[in-house]
Amino acid sequence: MVNENGNDNDGSIAEPLGRRSVFFYGVGHMLNDITSACWFTYLLLFLTDIGLSPRDAAIVMLSGQVADGFATVFSGELIDRFGHFKIWHFGGTVLVAISFSSVFGGCLLCKILGIDSLTMQTIGYSIFAAIFNVGWAATQVSHMSMVNCMTSNSTSRVALASCRNAFTMVANLTLYAIALVVFSLDHAKTAVNIENQYRMIAYSAIFIGCCFVGIFLIGTKEPSLKRQSLCLNYTKISWAHWFKKLLYYQVALVYMLTRLVTNVSQALLAFYVINDLQMNQSSKALVPAIIYISSFFVSVILQEIKWTGWRLKVFFTAGAVLWIFSGAGIFILPSNLHNFMYLLSVTTGVANALMTVTGISMESILVGEDLDGCAFVYGSLSFLDKMSCGIALYILESYQVSPFVVDSVTGCIDIRGCQSLTRYGSGLIPAVCAFLGALVTYTIDIHETPVKKTLAEPLLA
Repeated sequence: MVNENGNDNDGSIAEPLGRRSVFFYGVGHMLNDITSACWFTYLLLFLTDIGLSPRDAAIVMLSGQVADGFATVFSGELIDRFGHFKIWHFGGTVLVAISFSSVFGGCLLCKILGIDSLTMQTIGYSIFAAIFNVGWAATQVSHMSMVNCMTSNSTSRVALASCRNAFTMVANLTLYAIALVVFSLDHAKTAVNIENQYRMIAYSAIFIGCCFVGIFLIGTKEPSLKRQSLCLNYTKISWAHWFKKLLYYQVALVYMLTRLVTNVSQALLAFYVINDLQMNQSSKALVPAIIYISSFFVSVILQEIKWTGWRLKVFFTAGAVLWIFSGAGIFILPSNLHNFMYLLSVTTGVANALMTVTGISMESILVGEDLDGCAFVYGSLSFLDKMSCGIALYILESYQVSPFVVDSVTGCIDIRGCQSLTRYGSGLIPAVCAFLGALVTYTIDIHETPVKKTLAEPLLA
């Protein structure tokens, strides 16, 4: 179709996308999703198992989180300015694949320099952790930004987001399935064997993720320069506009506390089930898988609800209360009753979904009709999330001590023995964050505000 000047108009962007296009787009974040699950679930455990101190392991994760936070902001600005989504996506994918294999594949810098001290290992792992997160951010931002330039059809945009969410589940469950097989078949004891375990998991994850990214790059067309100029060329709202809003600070606190609940508990979960509960090695994969499956099914149900401000507050509070009870159970559960952890995994997964879905939806209420400023809102809150999680884990791990006083037969020797730092980080501290999040939510005045926007990020990220 042409306009009065004889130029092609942009009518095609309003046409609904076919199933093939939706599928090809949906698989494009698989590598990010599968490596992210491995990063949060196993990084700290892997680094301490091969000999790094808890503080040094936390430094490695903090370096990655800080790099991710800054890279997310800068990637968004550069992609908004220059476009070319697939180039950014491909570049980020290369960085993720190379650096992630080095994070879990042994200290490459130590091998190059011929120095294998703990300090050099910490530096080497930190460098590749930062590179991994820079690539991860470039891939994430470019993949999410493509949606608005691929189509203006609201139904197709929902389909793209839903397909991406579905493959987020596939990626996470694939990672935990790989880990379950590896931990069940290979009972590693030495540092070398442990390295081989995680190298096998990491290489399998990278291979599977890259296969799906290849499908995305081959099957998804780069939006034309004309489409990119239309969807990226807007007048941005000043940052000062948001800083003057009380709601911005309230939603930022709720979102940050929600991410602290989910990410901190996930990062320490493997420590908890192995060291505190004395469960078998396969539980490092089975317990997080149960949590994730529970979260997924609840999230699917929640997506069918017509949200209002009042409902958001009620559901968030319900999730926070459920997390408080789950956190209390995790904190006091003795090792001789470790099978109850499977039940707590279900309640934790449900609570995670309730808090995450409603927390993300509160961002939509904050943005409202000010769509030109949504990039800053999502970017700044993501930055706050990544920095706070990195700092929190660093502080927790800095006070971590050598193996806890437990009895593998009768459980904890006494109540003080049950109160290890891992129990605080996995149960009590997330429960406190959930409580504070509920308090902040209570103060937000969004009772009758309808939520009109589609969620701009995966519910289970």
